[in-house]
Amino acid sequence: MPGRPRGFSLGAFPLGLFPRGVPRNSGRMPAQPSLRSPRVVRSPQVSRQTRLTAVIVACALFMQNLDSTIIATALPTMARSFGYDPVRMNVALTSYLLSLTVFIPASGWVADRFGTRNVFRGAIVVFTVGSILCGMSDGLVELVAARVLQGIGGAMMVPVGRLLLLRTAAKSELVAAMAWLTMPALLGPVVGPPLGGFIVTYFNWRWTFFINIPVGLIGIVAVTLFIQDFREPPRGRFDIRGLALTGVALVCLMFGLETAGRGLVSRELTGGMIAAGLVMASLYYLHARRMDAPLLDFTLMRLPCFGLSFTAMMLFRTGIGAIPFLLPMMLQVGFGDAAVESGLITFASSAGALVMKPAAQYALRAFGFRDTLIWNGVLSGIMLTTCALFRPTWPAAAIYFVLLVGGFLRSLQFTAYNTLAYGDVPRAQMSAATSLYTAGQQLAATIGVSVGALALEVARTMSHHQTPQNADFSVAFVVVGLMTLAAAPIAVFMPVTAGDDLTGRHAPEPPEPVVVPRAGE
Repeated sequence: MPGRPRGFSLGAFPLGLFPRGVPRNSGRMPAQPSLRSPRVVRSPQVSRQTRLTAVIVACALFMQNLDSTIIATALPTMARSFGYDPVRMNVALTSYLLSLTVFIPASGWVADRFGTRNVFRGAIVVFTVGSILCGMSDGLVELVAARVLQGIGGAMMVPVGRLLLLRTAAKSELVAAMAWLTMPALLGPVVGPPLGGFIVTYFNWRWTFFINIPVGLIGIVAVTLFIQDFREPPRGRFDIRGLALTGVALVCLMFGLETAGRGLVSRELTGGMIAAGLVMASLYYLHARRMDAPLLDFTLMRLPCFGLSFTAMMLFRTGIGAIPFLLPMMLQVGFGDAAVESGLITFASSAGALVMKPAAQYALRAFGFRDTLIWNGVLSGIMLTTCALFRPTWPAAAIYFVLLVGGFLRSLQFTAYNTLAYGDVPRAQMSAATSLYTAGQQLAATIGVSVGALALEVARTMSHHQTPQNADFSVAFVVVGLMTLAAAPIAVFMPVTAGDDLTGRHAPEPPEPVVVPRAGE
């Protein structure tokens, strides 16, 4: 008969959350030693509905990520069309990011209130309408307003899409399902710039937005026909005050961190925005403690899997978030490469990440979450720090190899974090968990760029260089590499069997001691 679930205890964490239903002997008969291998690895089983949901959600998120990168290539052409300074066109990017940041915390409550399918479908509609309005804009003010509308759709699309998949997939399917959700984030930066350049060169810049229309229409039909609806009763009323506090806090922090070390605005303004963000965040924390259902529920950090994964993810993503800023700048400014050459080299990092996706579930099943997060995290940090050694004299093949392997390892690490975080989240709190986790990802990526820019600026200033040199980039890569490495030891606090129920990986329990009958029995 099945054995009872076995719990674990580690410090302050109640880690009795990882049952192992391995048959064992019971009664008074002597137990025979197990002849099985130390690990029992099951083949992956993913249902058709989970695969279909993952594909539909991934396509919608790909549209959102593609749009975020494709517009950067078209900005100079758009500036000439509007008669504006190209530098001022950067507001078209920041307005979208700020709108995305403000409304992400509300996504969980809205999904519970109106249903995940309805909200996800509505988000695609809003994003598509925003794309149409962007393409029809005749001035910067109209464009910014349309981008804000797009940001509202994106803020609902990303976390609610993840929530939809979490409520569709069984626990044993989460690794494979979550691997799909990271694909759009990897493909978007790769496909966006060259596609944007092609459209701007051979067509009109407006088509960089209009290409979202067919994808959006197909997504709306697919969600209606094939996606199941899930709805949980919302916990309490909508927290309007909490939305205002989190919105102002995140906007101030992102603006301050985005401009830190870049010299875009005065240091006083940057410091003031960061200080204001911290003050508003503190006020929200005090407000959330008095609320039964805050928009960003920090009580989720008490859950061992979510708390540890979230903390490690923030550190890891902060270090990795600097790569899109530091690597192209080093290749173009430090090495003197053309933008096309830089793009082709940077592609190796994304290519390595794409290769990992099919192998992620097999790696986690073979080695387990804990060991993977420790050792793969160390290797990821080492590979990122190795970028500090890059010089123009390096063979191209060597640079490609480092970036390819680094992208491979980072992709596995993100898949592990994004899956394990939801391993012990109760169903009723799943929407709150997606809101908090997605907001953390957005903030960590911004912090990463800021840390990389600040480290580069400090190194340049101390070396008295007019423009950053290769040695200055080396210092910046060492700083962000150490931040990435700092995330790996956090996994030590996880039990060895953490997340085994998510991959089907189980270790047999040790045999029970032989019971020797006493005399007279």
